[in-house]
Amino acid sequence: MILRYIHDIIQQRLGDKKIVVLLGARQVGKTSMLKNIVAQKENTVWLNADNAVIQTLFENFSVASFTSFVGNTKLVVIDEAQQLPDIGIKLKQLYDEGVVFQIIVTGSSAFELKNKTNEPLTGRKWEYHLYPFSFTELAKNSSVPNEVQALETRLLFGSYPEIVTNAGDEKERLQTLTDSYLYKDVLMWQGLQKPEKIIQLLKVLALQIGSEVNYSELGKQLQLSNDTIEKYITILEQTFVIFRLPSYSTNLKKELTKGKKIYFFDNGIRNALIGDYRPVIIRQDIGALWENYIISELWKKNNYKNEHGTFYFWRTADQQEVDLIIDKNGTLHTYEIKWNPKAKARLSKTFSNNYPNYEFKVIHKENYWEYIN
Repeated sequence: MILRYIHDIIQQRLGDKKIVVLLGARQVGKTSMLKNIVAQKENTVWLNADNAVIQTLFENFSVASFTSFVGNTKLVVIDEAQQLPDIGIKLKQLYDEGVVFQIIVTGSSAFELKNKTNEPLTGRKWEYHLYPFSFTELAKNSSVPNEVQALETRLLFGSYPEIVTNAGDEKERLQTLTDSYLYKDVLMWQGLQKPEKIIQLLKVLALQIGSEVNYSELGKQLQLSNDTIEKYITILEQTFVIFRLPSYSTNLKKELTKGKKIYFFDNGIRNALIGDYRPVIIRQDIGALWENYIISELWKKNNYKNEHGTFYFWRTADQQEVDLIIDKNGTLHTYEIKWNPKAKARLSKTFSNNYPNYEFKVIHKENYWEYIN
């Protein structure tokens, strides 16, 4: 088993009174990781929110009935808890009543579960996110040199657990993952009127990674309003398919203030959406693939290590730009991301003159592990 970065962190939280909330996309490994943790504990109960009996239990919920149902247990796991009615309020009741067992809840829809738990569980929870395998997790399982040698595979097929552990069968499994699991949360979303449109939007976004996106242009292309585009992109974020980078600005002249870039959490999902698995050496989009991979890996690292960095890009009207800015405690960590280590890269003087509190690095294929590991 490939040990996840937050495995030991969650394990250390057990015995704490607070509720552990674990968020992440379907098939990203939440259940496998938790079952490994649970296997080392005595007196545990695993409740699957897909089960009709469990749904009825929560529909007719009381603290007394629930504690009677789980019996003499020390740990209760509620899997895919976003499907249960008023789950946040009911968890709050269990917490406030001082139940003697630890509770872990998982969810593959951040919007659904966080909306149901955020306010009721204020001060009562630890929240963690699980992503597709990170470089660090895979390198610890084998070695940094081995993982570096697998770079092209990661760029093409991504790092979902099922893909990584089934070498040679990546294409078919990625297609199944995308069709059956990835869309499940998206297409089941309450009030989603035109699911085919959100799939079209995903494919358009897959072709635009590394580029600024314009909601108005997307709306015209897909015959949707700007508000609907915004809603769909929020849904895709909250189901852990994509994430947004806003533009960094303090309103300097010519600075773009409303720009947005969109990246995928996993390169394989992105390539599956457009059906493109061509080798890296012949791809015209290698720069975009590389940028997506590096930024998503840095995003995982930032979240797993709880570094509290805020991610941006920077661009001016006359096309001066910085690929990535991570603002940590007022220091702007700026990065140019180049596939070719010989490509010229320097920081714009406009940027450096106006933002002296910066650090500048160039990430390329011969040094990238130093930054994402």
